[in-house]
Amino acid sequence: MFEIEFTDLAVDDLQWFKKHEQNVIIDGIEANLSYQPTTETRNRKPLRPNNTAEWELRLGEYRVLYNVDELVSIVSIERVAGKPGNKYIFQGEEGEL
Repeated sequence: MFEIEFTDLAVDDLQWFKKHEQNVIIDGIEANLSYQPTTETRNRKPLRPNNTAEWELRLGEYRVLYNVDELVSIVSIERVAGKPGNKYIFQGEEGEL
């Protein structure tokens, strides 16, 4: 089982969402990333090289960007975003990876 940690930036991103949305995101993280977070699935995929994260978890209209350290079994949540269309929305602002 992998331990899940949130960066300060990811916590700030998560707090921007409504409480109901936060619950959906947190439940999705626990359900999808506790076991085999580096196994590619329909909702989990590796990203092209970028400065933010190596992996993306799709939870409906939300995106969780994360890195995995398999040696110590830690999943580090780097950012949490909304994704209407092709743009990432971080804390209400359009952003890039």
